[in-house]
Amino acid sequence: MTTVPQSLQEAIQHKIDNKTKPLGALGLLETVALQVGLIQNTLSPVITAPHIVVLAADHGIAATGKVNPYPQSVTAQMVLNFVNGGAAINVFCRQHGIGLTVVDAGVNIDFDPALPIVHARQGKGTADYSLGSAMSVEAAVETTKAGAAIVQRIFEGGCNTIGFGEMGIGNTSSAALIMHHYTGLPLPQCVGRGTGASDAQLQQKLAVLEAVATLHELATYELPPHGLLSRIGGFEIAMMAGAYVKAFELGMVIVVDGFIATAALLVAIHLYNGGGACALLNPRHPLLQNCIFAHTSGELGHDAMLQELGVHPLLNLGMRLGEGTGAALAIPLVQSAVHFLNGMASFETASVDHKL
Repeated sequence: MTTVPQSLQEAIQHKIDNKTKPLGALGLLETVALQVGLIQNTLSPVITAPHIVVLAADHGIAATGKVNPYPQSVTAQMVLNFVNGGAAINVFCRQHGIGLTVVDAGVNIDFDPALPIVHARQGKGTADYSLGSAMSVEAAVETTKAGAAIVQRIFEGGCNTIGFGEMGIGNTSSAALIMHHYTGLPLPQCVGRGTGASDAQLQQKLAVLEAVATLHELATYELPPHGLLSRIGGFEIAMMAGAYVKAFELGMVIVVDGFIATAALLVAIHLYNGGGACALLNPRHPLLQNCIFAHTSGELGHDAMLQELGVHPLLNLGMRLGEGTGAALAIPLVQSAVHFLNGMASFETASVDHKL
């Protein structure tokens, strides 16, 4: 987002306050209307061709069954479900007229090249990071570039508002490790049940990830973002991180989904800073100014991550599905915020007593 003059912020706020309603009566919708106006540098913002990108990839550790109750093969099966229109994200995107792109970022299967997805696979899943690095640093770099290229193409198609979803059995583990590294919070506050782990499975997952964090020295020193991704990342998370940065550079409205999408955003913030130190807790960080947070996930750790970022999500529905479903539900609220800003009468035009 380009720097906007203080006068524009004041003008948008005046426009909001002068609508036929009590001050602040539309709550977070007023905050969103102001934010979108600032992102687009205008008093009359618009949402055009909103789009969700679902990035799918497999994680080597998932093949061991140590951190997930479902087999790794479910990732590929869900990609086919997306293609056939049967997943929750398909339903919500159809309902709200949101474009949907599905990306093979690194699924452990050879899809038919004719399958109507973006074939951007960076590998057949990552390596098992409980034994070594998930991927090379070079692969992490190329994967973030691939995410940026996907966003560039969608932007060129007329989209100015984008959200990201993911599919990858075991990817809550990678996200929890990223959260632990960047926030410094203890792993038990970051590791949740993912796709439905039992109490015993959750304890095993936590024990495995504690060992992973020690192996990769996640609490010892801050790693550069590509270095962190190479150690414990996933291809879909790395691709999403690169996509966030490109969407910001293009001045797009970014709707952030749940736990994994927020963890990828932490990586993106550090990527945007060139891998150096980052004032992560500063809500005025440039990249965050383009981000609207869709919801608070039911996954343990997401609310704490949002608090670390100092942001306020639009919804709290107890969802923990992923796929970009929270973003798809929030985009209509963003559209409503823009519509009230542009279409609602002012006290003057409606001849309503300002003091009512």
